[in-house]
Amino acid sequence: MIPARLDELLEDFSFISDRNERAAWLIDAADRFDEARVPPDVAAPPYDEAHRVPACESDAFVWALPTDGGVLDFRFDVLNPQGLSAMALAVILSDCCSGAPLQQVAAIPQDIVLKIFGREVSMGKGQGLMGLVTMVTHAAREELGSQSAGA
Repeated sequence: MIPARLDELLEDFSFISDRNERAAWLIDAADRFDEARVPPDVAAPPYDEAHRVPACESDAFVWALPTDGGVLDFRFDVLNPQGLSAMALAVILSDCCSGAPLQQVAAIPQDIVLKIFGREVSMGKGQGLMGLVTMVTHAAREELGSQSAGA
């Protein structure tokens, strides 16, 4: 089971068959990227390489910030100003995964990239976007492990 907001978004995307409509929606999401950006009090460039998304052509970075409620707040930066796909996915992951139950975030499959961006996403871009998903799910698993160890 994945976070409810992400499940709803994926269901909405299943009804979008027009490539232009999908692109317009993703551009709108990328336009909201500042909402998902890492705050300056958490990190500032140059960033610690531990937060870099492997294989991402857009130089994306991910932070998973623990909250008082035992969940994570996900924040991102994308250094390439042309990295609209990475920015759009960062907004989606921030909106849908921040504050969600860790077990649900950890269960997100990488194939959501294809469900969101379509099967025509290039291999290079797809690998970077899947890397974003992997960093988020890995952070959720790590936090679950920390909480279990501390219990």
